[in-house]
Amino acid sequence: MTSAATHRLVGALERSRRLHAGRAASTTLAGRLDELARFQSLRLSATYLDLERLPRYAPAIAFFRADLYGPGDFSRRDADLARIVPTLVRMLPEAAIATVADAMHLSALSQELDRTLLDQLVGDLSVARYCAAYRACANRRERERQIALIGAVGRGLDRYVHSRALRNTLVVMRLPARASGLGALQKFLERGVSAFARMRGADEFLDTIQAREGALMRAIFEGSDTAFADPRR
Repeated sequence: MTSAATHRLVGALERSRRLHAGRAASTTLAGRLDELARFQSLRLSATYLDLERLPRYAPAIAFFRADLYGPGDFSRRDADLARIVPTLVRMLPEAAIATVADAMHLSALSQELDRTLLDQLVGDLSVARYCAAYRACANRRERERQIALIGAVGRGLDRYVHSRALRNTLVVMRLPARASGLGALQKFLERGVSAFARMRGADEFLDTIQAREGALMRAIFEGSDTAFADPRR
């Protein structure tokens, strides 16, 4: 019988597959998504510049910026993951599968929110227009869910990155993963595990992210068009 976590993971990967297909079918959409991703990545860098200056947190900020919010096509990574779901189910405990499922739900939700925002965006991208489009989406519950998932995924990762067995498994998997065409997923996993392991405890980091993202979300929904400074300046 398929577990609840596995069912959620498969569902999230299917959501991502459809979103990637839509992106691949439109160069215009892909370009707009990349422009928005670059803008949001720069905003993250500005919001967490204090954390990025600390060696303890710098790799995690870079991971969030490049692998979760940065521009680019993540379809290969997600397709890799879909291919090895049966292997993950055999190798990982239910709680670990649940964390992977949360990560894929976060990825799919973030892609959906970006598309919804672009539908509301009028004119060239600016802070004021971004805030107006964000607010016009009227999807506060989904934004709250996105922030909650960041915390859930981060804390789930933090429970497992300290396992020497897991780190050794990733090292052993490196060559077979490349040989079987799973290199994109392997690199993603290694970067994430390395970033969280270096923190030696992620609670302060995750609490800070959730607090700042929550404050920014509330400011925008309450009417602010200057919730953050233009990150391109």
